[in-house]
Amino acid sequence: MDAGIFAVIGIGVVAAVIAAVLRQSKPDYALLVSFAAGIIILYRILIGVVPVVAEIEAIMQTTGINAEYAGIMFKALGICILTQIACDVCKDAGEASIATKLEIAGRVSILVVSLPLFTRVLSIVSSLMA
Repeated sequence: MDAGIFAVIGIGVVAAVIAAVLRQSKPDYALLVSFAAGIIILYRILIGVVPVVAEIEAIMQTTGINAEYAGIMFKALGICILTQIACDVCKDAGEASIATKLEIAGRVSILVVSLPLFTRVLSIVSSLMA
C-alpha cells in the first residue's frame, strides 16, 4: 500500500480531533483547523495524481485516442471534486440548501462539459445503425 494515503488519513484524523476539541471553546479556530487540513490533504492528493495524469496521457498517445476525450474526463473529474468540496463546506456551515443547489449546478456543468462526447457517441451509434 502507498504510504501517502496513511499520511493523508493521519492528517485528517488528527485535524478532526483537534477541531472537535476546539469547537467547544473556540469554534472559529476549529473552522480554521478544518480549512487548513483540507488544503494540506488536497495538496497531498494532487502530488499523487500528477504521475497518474502523465500515465493516462502516455496511454492516450500510444493508443491514438483523441486527447479531447481525456480532457473531457479530467474536466468532469475536476468539477466533481470542486463541487463536492464546496458542498461539504456549505454543509459544515449549516447551509444544506445551498449545498443542494451546488450539487445541481455541478451536475449541469458536467453535462455541458461532456456534450461533445455525447455527440460523438450518438454519431457512432447512428452510423452503426445505418
